[in-house]
Amino acid sequence: MSRRLRLLFTALAVAALLWLLLAAAERALALAQRFLALPTLLQWILGSVLALFAAAALMVLWWLLRPRRRRRLLPVPDRGNLEQRIGQLRARGADTGALASELGELDRRRASARIYIALFGEISTGKSSLIHALAPHANVASDARGGTTREVGHYDSALPDGRALVIADVPGSRETGGEAHETLARDEGLRAHAVIYLCAGDLNRGQADELRWLASFGKPLLLVLNKADQWTSVEREQLLGHLRQQSRGIASSVVAISAGGSERYQRELADGGTEWVERQRKPAIEPLLQALDRLTRPGAEGLEDLREHAVLAGLHERTGTLEARARDDEAQRIVRKYTRRAIVGALAAIAPGSDLVIQGVLAAGLTRALAEVYGVKVSEVQIEDFVQQARLTLRTGSSIVLAVAGNALKAFPGLGTLGGGVLHAFAYALIFDSMGRALAASLAERHTLDQHDAGARLKELLADTGSTRLRQLATLTMESVRERDRTN
Repeated sequence: MSRRLRLLFTALAVAALLWLLLAAAERALALAQRFLALPTLLQWILGSVLALFAAAALMVLWWLLRPRRRRRLLPVPDRGNLEQRIGQLRARGADTGALASELGELDRRRASARIYIALFGEISTGKSSLIHALAPHANVASDARGGTTREVGHYDSALPDGRALVIADVPGSRETGGEAHETLARDEGLRAHAVIYLCAGDLNRGQADELRWLASFGKPLLLVLNKADQWTSVEREQLLGHLRQQSRGIASSVVAISAGGSERYQRELADGGTEWVERQRKPAIEPLLQALDRLTRPGAEGLEDLREHAVLAGLHERTGTLEARARDDEAQRIVRKYTRRAIVGALAAIAPGSDLVIQGVLAAGLTRALAEVYGVKVSEVQIEDFVQQARLTLRTGSSIVLAVAGNALKAFPGLGTLGGGVLHAFAYALIFDSMGRALAASLAERHTLDQHDAGARLKELLADTGSTRLRQLATLTMESVRERDRTN
């Protein structure tokens, strides 16, 4: 196009734009004049309606144009720090075999340079048929009674261009033994490079929750509608539109496929009879293959960072759970040790619970040891204040302590006739066991020495008449008494 012709078109466009602006301005002035000519009441009514419509339009515009919140990824630790924590747990006697095995699997998959795709979905959505379509030589059993995947299965597959994939079939939702299967599914979802979530219709609340749960792994996620041939094209597009709305900001892509599988139908015979026939439907999964092609184009190396992030984040959570369990076990051992010491010291006490001076050093030592287990820094002043508050609690609740102790001893044959010394010792066992348990629970939850919280828990435990705990304390008391008698 010549320069003169381009200038002509530009001039015509500018003239048309000016004409439109002038026409709009003229129309606006005319409407304004008509509006001002209305009675005052009508002006207020019409103005309010226009203001409401304008506000609604602005809200819709903001909703359409607002920036989408990025998915919050799980926190990920430094691998060196994680290995150090696992080593510390191993040194404390914790079973860290599963954590070390997970790190080994992380390294093995990285070295294999293969792309792993985790396949999720509720039972009866056609996962087995889809695996047959993606990996024709895979041996996948089908069971109409309620799901067949009891462990994670891996199947070699390939894209049309020859790139290798590994399809990981994870336990279906709502299968029996759901908690164990959910753990298997979660771990495999973390290990995979990407996730496919298969559905056979609109998402129910459980499926929507599971989809958001999978999105928290931070992996590329495909939402796949199976059995799409059972709807008309109009119904299918409406359903896809609803699925896209439900998975907005979660799924990388939403596609519809027909995974095939077997179907039974009744056929009429030439002699007038009928018979049931089972045949295989031809799969139509091209949209899924195209989505997988786009998703896996960066290759295993390009997707590895997200996968490692998710695996280490999952290991961080599991290590934290094991650390908490190890701390609780250590706290229980400390409470038992100081309770035994308190029993021995209580045999010389005049009035159990009336004065904690005899056991003051033990109480301070118990507090200090538990604070160290839970990594809470406490000063000597804080320890002294807590012990003083415990003394007040025990003074006001001494009758409760003695009543619980006396009734407990009567409940166990032979213990109620051993005299006041055993009663005193058992009372101190109840005191220190309750104090230790209350303080450990408060430190674990509050991460600080909260005297009021620990005191409230102490009062509840002192009044606890649970037979199992009292029987354990009675046994510990008698063991201590027998040891004392043997040494005397």
